[in-house]
Amino acid sequence: MGNKKDYNYYDMFVKMVDYSCQAAEMLHDVLTNFDADKLHDKITEMHNLEHGADMCKHDMMNKLVREFITPIEREDIMELAQELDEVTDNIEDVLLRVYMYNITAIRPEALEFSNVIVSCCKALKKAMEDFHNFRKSTTVQTSIIEINRLEEVGDKLYTESVRRLYVNCKDPIEIIAWTETLDRLEKCCDACEHAANVVESVIMKNS
Repeated sequence: MGNKKDYNYYDMFVKMVDYSCQAAEMLHDVLTNFDADKLHDKITEMHNLEHGADMCKHDMMNKLVREFITPIEREDIMELAQELDEVTDNIEDVLLRVYMYNITAIRPEALEFSNVIVSCCKALKKAMEDFHNFRKSTTVQTSIIEINRLEEVGDKLYTESVRRLYVNCKDPIEIIAWTETLDRLEKCCDACEHAANVVESVIMKNS
């Protein structure tokens, strides 16, 4: 009986990060094959993914309220669910910025960024898929190291992209639009790292 319950939470984590992966792939696809006329529809699609992740989180919270025995501490489950939800939220945010600022052409750095975000989410998913086995698994630890590495790649990319924008761009409106959008792209990598940090602290507490 115990195992079945434990399994549930871990399954939900995988499901949540799966929404993040889909959102990241979609963001990368939208930016790569950019078409401003289709943006509104894509935002609706993206919002459905974000809503799915939200529902997973609420589901988990409802379960937590009723259960006495959880596989890891309740606070950790709540925090991890929150952080995984943030990843999808942040990815949606990027698309909303592109729409709100009426961006009509995508800067190449943004594609590099969305590519890094896809990799971050994949590494996070790998960690979640083996998280139920974190006491024995080396995969979880390896994935966390990879997420930290990718977050550093994102940081460098952010610094260089913003600099390039201010060196080469003369249009103040474009500068504002891209400053905000690049900031949001960077936050996606941060969100993945925050989730990885929670996983790491769970491992520390339980070993």
